Amino acid sequence: MRNTRVGVGIGLVLGALCLSAPAAVADDAGIHIRPGNVSPGSKVTVSTKACGPDVTYGKGESEAGGAFHLFEGDSKGVLTGEFEVPEGTDPGSDKVTVKCPPRIKITDTYQVSDHEPKGAVDAGFGPATDRGTQFALGGALLAGAAAVGVVRRRRRLSATRN
Repeated sequence: MRNTRVGVGIGLVLGALCLSAPAAVADDAGIHIRPGNVSPGSKVTVSTKACGPDVTYGKGESEAGGAFHLFEGDSKGVLTGEFEVPEGTDPGSDKVTVKCPPRIKITDTYQVSDHEPKGAVDAGFGPATDRGTQFALGGALLAGAAAVGVVRRRRRLSATRN
């Protein structure tokens, strides 16, 4: 009986970890571009750890924003730079390239939109307006937990009668 409880707990923890995994592995390029969706005239911050802990300077270039420099910030090994997306930039994706010594070159993209971003953040389950998947998954998890509770209670009651 004790093994069953431990198994259910482990199963619930693993289920929660599996659900959060897509959001956790979303950034595999090595560059963090914030915000990921900007409008013309906005400032964009680029940071990276890919250059290594001993590098204190890097160069960056955005196709829309031009060249910019990356310097070591508050954290050792993290280079941070900033540029502005010019007014009149056409909507679409823009590529950012970061170069640091000795021969490290990494690229990533972000979106330029024709308006200010609004609404919730897309965290891996589709658009924020598509709540059906989220509600169905949450309902399935709650129903599973309720079923486990009912089975445990019934087993406990039948064991005390005998």
